[in-house]
Amino acid sequence: MFKVTPTAATQIQDSASNGGAEGMALRLAAIKHDDGSYDYKMGYDEVSEDDITFKSEDVSIVIAPEYVPLLDETTLDYVEMDDGQHQFIFLNPKDVNFVPPQIA
Repeated sequence: MFKVTPTAATQIQDSASNGGAEGMALRLAAIKHDDGSYDYKMGYDEVSEDDITFKSEDVSIVIAPEYVPLLDETTLDYVEMDDGQHQFIFLNPKDVNFVPPQIA
């Protein structure tokens, strides 16, 4: 199952509110490359008939069926990479570039 962290959920909800996308679902997609690496896409969108929909941390998520196997077991987080520089990251154990977070 795909999960959203509480920190990511707050940022998603703030972004939707500030960007005029309130009430829209967060659409997720992934592409797996031949070398085993992944590219991820996300944005606010309407739900289509065939989409898989669910909630995580009170965020409505929508994924097209073909992307579900690629995103299963993935966690979306929002972290500080450098001083003052925050970004969304996808923690996907199937991605060859996945590095588990270090516990302090």
